[in-house]
Order: sequence, then C-alpha cells, then structure tokens
Amino acid sequence: MQNCKKSFKGEFESDFWKVFNDTIFQNKLTAENFSDLIKAFEQDLTKKKYENYEELLKYCENSANPVGRIILEIYNVRNEEAIKFSDSICTALQLTNFYQDVKIDLEKGRVYIPQNEIKNFSFSNEQLFNCKPTEEFIELMKFQIERTRKLFFDGRKILPLLPFRLKFQILVTIKGGEAILKKIEDINYDVLNHRPKLTKFDFTKLFFEAIILRR
Repeated sequence: MQNCKKSFKGEFESDFWKVFNDTIFQNKLTAENFSDLIKAFEQDLTKKKYENYEELLKYCENSANPVGRIILEIYNVRNEEAIKFSDSICTALQLTNFYQDVKIDLEKGRVYIPQNEIKNFSFSNEQLFNCKPTEEFIELMKFQIERTRKLFFDGRKILPLLPFRLKFQILVTIKGGEAILKKIEDINYDVLNHRPKLTKFDFTKLFFEAIILRR
C-alpha cells in the first residue's frame, strides 16, 4: 500500500508502479479513488464494528463507491448525476455483501450491522456471535434488506446515462445484488447460519432477463 501511495508522488519502487501511475494519468482517472480504496483496506485491519448507519456509509464511500467511479471514468462517463447513482449501486452491493457474509465476518470478529440498530431491535452482539436468529434478528435484517433494496432502485436511474455495453453490465450487476437480497428473504433472513449465493442457473436467468427484458 505504501508503494501505491508513493507512486502517486512519482516515486516508483518497481516498473509495475510506474505503469500503474502512467495508466491513471493517461486515462485521466482520479487518483483519489485509488487512495480511498487503500483507506478502506487499512480500516478493515483495525475497525471491527460500526456505531451507526452513517459511519457504515462512510466506509462504503471508500470501499465500494470508488470502484464504480473508476469504471465510469474508464468509459468516459463523468457527469455528476451518473456518479451519484453509481454510488448508490456500489453502496448497495457492499451492504448486500455484508449481509450475505454475516457469518463469515463474525468468524473474523467483524460486525457490519450498525450497533445502534442492533440495540434498537432488542438484539445483541452476544446473540450474533452465538448465531441465534430470533424474531428480533429477523426484523433487524428485514430493515437492512429493504433499505438496501431502495439503494438499488435509486441506482437504476443511471442506466439511461450509460453506453449500451456498460448499461448491460451494470444492469446484470444490479440484478445479481437484488437476487442475493431475495435469497436472504427466502431463508427467512437466517444469515447467521446460512450463506445465500447465486447458482449457475441464477446467473443464466439474470443474464437472459437483462438481454430480453432489459429491466
């Protein structure tokens, strides 16, 4: 990570970092997006819990949103409206991944469900680590899923602003995230004991829906 930071200052530890730096500037990519990704990686090494949703969103601003912004810049899509909708999609994808991987993250000592919301739904970290999906936990997860689904819905507004090839890729990506949310619902939100994932059939279905229905 230090090598990456140095490359932005024109200090190259190897030819790789010089090529990396040249690629950013030749394609007029925003270096800050790459710096933000590094910040998120470093944060993951030390921060295990998030007090509220706003704090979690701030993490997503570094861990997820820069990826979408980089893709937009590669396709030379640089208007503010597209960036805003891209951020919604990327944040939704990051949150979906958190809910999909609750059990895996718990094994690493990490909790990506806001602490104040856990308390508001009369649940606790102890119950989380004991993998006990009570009615309170189910309601907590319903709340997380619905909020994330709204982010995907808002993010879909980006589609008319994209070139065809990228539009198709983003639509499939959105549909994949929404499909994971639906699978979480189908297991009655018990992500403490199960990890929902898409099958080959699911991917094929999403692909053809995107081609044929374009929604």
